[in-house]
Parts: sequence; structure tokens; C-alpha cells
Amino acid sequence: MSQEETVGELEQSVGYLLKRAAAALRAAMDAALRPLELTVPQYACLELLSQRPGLSNAELARGAFVTRQSMNGVLRGLQDRGLVTRPETAPHGRARPSELTPGGRQQLHAASAAVRTVEQQMLASLSSTQRGRLLHDLAACADALTPTAATRD
Repeated sequence: MSQEETVGELEQSVGYLLKRAAAALRAAMDAALRPLELTVPQYACLELLSQRPGLSNAELARGAFVTRQSMNGVLRGLQDRGLVTRPETAPHGRARPSELTPGGRQQLHAASAAVRTVEQQMLASLSSTQRGRLLHDLAACADALTPTAATRD
């Protein structure tokens, strides 16, 4: 196998560096959320429900990048703590829309501040122009690997 057929040096591999950055971000977020007794998936769930109240378990799972089974556990835990509410039965079909409680909004406020601090630390060495470019470039990379509705049909 020639050098051109391999990934090459890991420090020059986009995939490796993205995974390294994601792992570092996840570890820092875990540490920042631990005093609030939240996990990253729980925080993601609260954030999603804040921005889009009424999402179903499946929609939350897609948005938080976890399985539906994992999200079911996340929701149960948040509901047991009084941070999320969802009806006993589905109003339509099988989906049970979830919403934040006042306690959930309060917990999210603290969690968002903790996560914002982590993101600021991660981006501290970048100028505002570089930050904007990073967001644009990361979105373009994700879009390049995400099938569009036209190609899924």
C-alpha cells in the first residue's frame, strides 16, 4: 500500500483532528456540566427543547446525536428530576412531545453558561473572522457528507 492510499500522518488528517477536537470538547463539557449533575446528552436535550419545544423522543435523539433508546433514558432521567415534562399518552400517533419545566429552564440557563465558557476557551486563540470561517467550514464539511433529500429519493 502506497502512502497515497493511506490517511498519512495523523496530525495532517482532517478526520483525526476533528475527532481529537470533538473528544477534547466533550471532555471539557463533561467536566463543566458535572457540578450541575448533567451529562452532555442531557444538556443537549434541554437545549433542543428550549429552542424547539414539543420535540418527540426520535427528534431529540437525532438532534443530540444519540439513539432513540438512549434518549428515552435521558428523557426519563430529566423527567424524574422535574426538568422536563411529557404527557402520559401521545396526543397523536405514538410521539409524546416534551417540554421544559421552569426548573428545566433554570438548569439550562446554568448549563448554557458553563458550555459557553468551554466554547470560549476552545476558540480563545482565534480571531472573530477565524471563528466565523471555522463555523462556515465545519458546516460545509458536514453538508458535503450529508445526503440531501434529492439523493435520498
